[in-house]
Amino acid sequence: MDFYDAFCANTLIKAYSCSLMPQKALFFYFEMLKDGFFPNSFSFPPLISACVKMGSVKMGQICHAHVVKNGVDSVLQVQNALVHFYACFGLMDVAREVFDEMSVRDMVTFNTLINGFVKAGEISVAHKLFDAMVEKNVVLWNIMITGYLKLGNPGNGLKLFRKMMEVGCRGNDVTIVNAITACSRSARLKEGKSVHGWLIRKRVKLTLFINTALIYMYSRCQRVDIAQLIFDELSIRNLVCWNAMILGNCIHGNALDGLSLFTEMIDDKRGKKRVLPDEITFIGVLCACAREGLLIQGRKLFSLMKDEFNIKPSFAHHWCMANLYAKVGLLQDAVEVLRDIELDEDALPESSLFAGLFTSVRFQGSTYVGEKIAKELIEQDPLNFSYYELLVNVYAASERWEEVTQTKDLMKSRGILKIPGCGLKNLEEVVHNTRVEEEWRSREDVLALLQ
Repeated sequence: MDFYDAFCANTLIKAYSCSLMPQKALFFYFEMLKDGFFPNSFSFPPLISACVKMGSVKMGQICHAHVVKNGVDSVLQVQNALVHFYACFGLMDVAREVFDEMSVRDMVTFNTLINGFVKAGEISVAHKLFDAMVEKNVVLWNIMITGYLKLGNPGNGLKLFRKMMEVGCRGNDVTIVNAITACSRSARLKEGKSVHGWLIRKRVKLTLFINTALIYMYSRCQRVDIAQLIFDELSIRNLVCWNAMILGNCIHGNALDGLSLFTEMIDDKRGKKRVLPDEITFIGVLCACAREGLLIQGRKLFSLMKDEFNIKPSFAHHWCMANLYAKVGLLQDAVEVLRDIELDEDALPESSLFAGLFTSVRFQGSTYVGEKIAKELIEQDPLNFSYYELLVNVYAASERWEEVTQTKDLMKSRGILKIPGCGLKNLEEVVHNTRVEEEWRSREDVLALLQ
């Protein structure tokens, strides 16, 4: 075509923006400008969205400049796109400036800005905006409850859930799972049962999504028996659900039952594969072997993970194996398992937050074992930061704060200036965050777009 009308051009821009190659939306736009194309308010939201997908702050700022140049900076949909853009990159000061300049705002505007503050960790600012709103939809309630969960304050998340019920706002699956997760994170069995009872009384359809959250909650609250009853009643089970029950038994219940479930999951009576395990599954079964001192079975599972299922072991898997060796008196083997493991601070939590794993395994003598392993590693390589981090987290997990301070002082005296943090996470939370929450988070994003 020698000439692009606005409708045709905007359609192509949006198509490119929604594709796997969003950069083509920008390329196409700038090529059209050379041919005399005049963009309008419908041109910029998909362009700005493409910049978000590309992860390009610079291109987004250029698009913002074009928005102003073309006089569409007061159009609601364009302003919402800009708020979303800046919020996605954590530039909340700029997002707030755009918000403050808006003469008209809708639910999308508030949802986007509040979600941005939540993701930036500014939950108090988000809550003030939330309280100032007269009308709140379910997406906004979910954003706030999820924010408190992610920032380690499930109690406030539960308070919001109760308030939501009081004002008569009808929740969705995301809301329910968030409430159950809050009970799980804070180990509030009574409230978890209350939510479960409410679901039954209201005759809410208990989807696999909700049932999996209930299994995690009851397992975390030391009622694996109830979790097992829920699991046994399920006619459809996916990997997330299997992992929830396997981890529940392996960490909080009967470890041997967890291993039996693993066998049942991967093979049916005809010997065919049923559900393929992942790295989370193997954390559970290796924890079970460490608890029970099952050296031969633990070695077989570790090899099976690598050789048959092509799963690369993380620190969590090596940590389980180290504790298994130590459990049966093979301390030097435990040290060897961990000696060459590199700890990447930017990796997933289960590969670096070993204190959470250390706390969750809960087999006898775990504090002593962790301390012995870490000290042996430090003795062999006294300048390796990772080994000191291991020792600090072992002490922190057992609340031996004096030893934490002493270890940090030792690091300073040896010229190891980087001081590890002592923030701890339970293994179940790591598993929950990386495997269960991702299922409903994508659904929440879709819901937000539809509001």
